[in-house]
Amino acid sequence: MTAPLPTFRLADAAGHTARIEIHAFQSVTLNDQQFLTGVRDGKQVVIAGELRFPVGAGCFPCVVLLHGSGGIGANTHKWAEELNSIGVAAFLLDSFTGRNIVQTITDQSQLSSLAMIGDAYRALALLVNHERIAPTKIALMGFSKGGDAVLRASLKRFLRMYGPRDAEFAAYIAFYAPCNTAYINGDDVSDRPIRMFHGSADDWVPVAACRDYVKKLQLLGKDVQLTEYPDANHEFDDVLNPVRQIPDAQVRSRHCFLEEREGGIIVNRETGQPFTLHDACVRRGATAGYDPHATSQAIKAVKEFLTSLWN
Repeated sequence: MTAPLPTFRLADAAGHTARIEIHAFQSVTLNDQQFLTGVRDGKQVVIAGELRFPVGAGCFPCVVLLHGSGGIGANTHKWAEELNSIGVAAFLLDSFTGRNIVQTITDQSQLSSLAMIGDAYRALALLVNHERIAPTKIALMGFSKGGDAVLRASLKRFLRMYGPRDAEFAAYIAFYAPCNTAYINGDDVSDRPIRMFHGSADDWVPVAACRDYVKKLQLLGKDVQLTEYPDANHEFDDVLNPVRQIPDAQVRSRHCFLEEREGGIIVNRETGQPFTLHDACVRRGATAGYDPHATSQAIKAVKEFLTSLWN
């Protein structure tokens, strides 16, 4: 029998990506109602992720990265590099390409963020069996649409419904995630740490709803923290794109306040009717772009958090 590889300490890291592996695996595509009611036999799909290892030998901690509505981009690549630099592997999960999706910025109906939770759980099931990944040191991190999936992946209800047996993410890190939907048992989140990062000037996914949600979770004794960056917009860590207007962005987090009802129905609180992307609260147009100060501070905070978590 081969001896187990030693666990690699974050402090031992040097350099950046040393090895890349591509892993394909099967998932399913579910709409919101299917996901919320526990359907498992949705449309089968093969998706993939890029696993980037840092320099060194042994078993590494790992962070699964969930992209936003634009797909895997410069910010995801940047975060993978930063994680590798502290001795953490990064798994860049692509929920779009296998589904023939390029982007959902202009049409969010193409894929539910809840379906991306299923992708994340299946990635976890794959990674816990990788010989070079420490199975108890796998965190989940995501951005916007992917941040929504990260935040909701922490719900114990969804973990029971779809999570792998005997495995859970070690932490949940959500960047500019929407908090405008109240799910049944939505306050019953994991006891693992949840860290949220948001720009105070975000007009695509305003932070106010997340402030309220975090306060509620903290009162329940959950390990949840929200960090805000003054004057930072949506996608403040998008290193290739300056602040700009995106006039055709489909925005449902600014004016829509939603809640789940029995039977997995998402209802618009204002109308009391099942929510659709044709509701009057859905608007077009948002601001997004790079903020160097917020990005540098967020990178520092995430690195310090993971180092404290795993060393």
